[in-house]
Amino acid sequence: MARIPDAFIDDLLARADIVELIGARVPLKRQGKEYSARCPFHDERSPSFTVSPTKQFYHCFGCGAHGTALSFLMNYERLEFLDAVEELAKQVGVEVPRDTQQRNANPDAHDLYGVLDAASRFYVAQLAASDKAQRYLDRREVDADTRARFAIGYAPEGYNALRDALGGDARRMTLLERGGMMSKNDSGRVYDKFRDRVMFPILDRRGRTIGFGGRVLDKDASPKYLNSPETELFHKGRELYGLWQVRQAHNKIPRLIVVEGYMDVVALFQHGVDTAVATLGTATTADHAELLFRNAPDVYFCFDGDRAGRGAALKAMESVLPRMKDGRQAFFLFLPDGEDPDSIVRQEGRDGFEARLQQATPLSQFLFDSLGQDVNLNTLEGKGRLAERAKPLLAQIPDGAFGDLMKQRLTELTGVGARAPEPQQTQAPRARPGSAVAAPKRSLVRSAISVLLQQPALALQLQAPFRFAALRQPGIPLLVDLLQLVYQRPDIGTGALVEHFAGRDEHAALQKLALQSLPGDESTLRAEFTDVITQLDRLTLQQRLDELQAKQREGGLDDDDKHELRALLQSRFA
Repeated sequence: MARIPDAFIDDLLARADIVELIGARVPLKRQGKEYSARCPFHDERSPSFTVSPTKQFYHCFGCGAHGTALSFLMNYERLEFLDAVEELAKQVGVEVPRDTQQRNANPDAHDLYGVLDAASRFYVAQLAASDKAQRYLDRREVDADTRARFAIGYAPEGYNALRDALGGDARRMTLLERGGMMSKNDSGRVYDKFRDRVMFPILDRRGRTIGFGGRVLDKDASPKYLNSPETELFHKGRELYGLWQVRQAHNKIPRLIVVEGYMDVVALFQHGVDTAVATLGTATTADHAELLFRNAPDVYFCFDGDRAGRGAALKAMESVLPRMKDGRQAFFLFLPDGEDPDSIVRQEGRDGFEARLQQATPLSQFLFDSLGQDVNLNTLEGKGRLAERAKPLLAQIPDGAFGDLMKQRLTELTGVGARAPEPQQTQAPRARPGSAVAAPKRSLVRSAISVLLQQPALALQLQAPFRFAALRQPGIPLLVDLLQLVYQRPDIGTGALVEHFAGRDEHAALQKLALQSLPGDESTLRAEFTDVITQLDRLTLQQRLDELQAKQREGGLDDDDKHELRALLQSRFA
């Protein structure tokens, strides 16, 4: 199988701005020369995730996650390597060689996408053959164009319909199980997971089927909705139903409307409100919030007006606050009891629903109204209670005008400034993101590697072969490997240099060294690197002198050895 040339990857990483890439997904705050945030790969209260613009890599001091812009895309977006390359290339405006694209596709992942797509087509065909399912959609006033747009289908009754249609051999059955399309009982029998349900395929950002949602036809049956389980392709906390269709309808998405159900999205689209998406049976997550704002500047959360809807809105607000960069807006629309977007848009049409959106509550108002619901602001005690509730939430808002205005509003309501609470230290101190990692006393080899990791291009000032390569000291083979790698890939950066050694014993040590912040500017580091290499060369010369002199004492030298010894002595005292 062909592989993407290293030179292309290095150039791609050199062109990419890792701070911009990660900052579009995770709220970053500048801290010295670097940026910090709460880690997106594990739950934490205080920031331990750092991003270095000069070294073009990220590292979490809490969970150890680290890597380049590509590895971030792979881990955060759950992308295959080639998909991450294509995504990054698109962002920086370069093209991945077509031959590479075609020949690097993961055949295993391709087959898994293929079987899910086949399942979607099977369900569409079953809908066409089922009067019962079609009558259900007719009652819900879902027209033929909308059914086709969302590839709505039907999973027939019985336990083996999909299995018999697609599971013709052991590999296909394995793929169906991996894709979440099969269930297994206590005796080990495998059967169709979805039965007698209207089926809604869930698509990824490339329009590929990654999972399904199924709705019962009988309103008394339960569960009302059944979603695919978590699989290697489908993660419900990171996906939004309908986003693919929104992207197809708009070159630039003006806003996104977040609703709760598949049928809400379908009905809104059919009535001309073609910017609706739905979470997949889960509360709005931080990943959802990032995905929403990456696609549109304005986000409307549309919930029922009951207690459950208000609770869902509060969870959405908590996920949105850390992502409220200047220029972004969030609103909350609560519907009358017993109504949902599906029923409202069918009763009032597009104009009626749009009118309701115009009356939606801004996030700022919703936050203070919710926190002050049971607070008497006419008393000092009430003002103090509101301030204490609001401060930790306002501290999550990124630096900028919106954050300043929210703090100002709190002061207007309570007279209390909204200083961020001091973090409580509950564990042993650890290295803070953005601060220099204390470097232990370094050997010459360690010093050379440390400086080289800060500025890989320094390797290009040396001429191969390297005299010190013969030096018998720990770390010399690694230093030589690093130098040779930079020679082969002149544009390689710190992150890619470290990641090249992933899976090797040296990787952890290189990661620690790369995290160090060495004193001095570029010229200072260049001078330090030159001096260290000179010292290593001298040690290598002395090592060879000792070898020849020991040989002379033991049995004498031949003519070549004598010539080499004289040359070394002259070089030593030159």
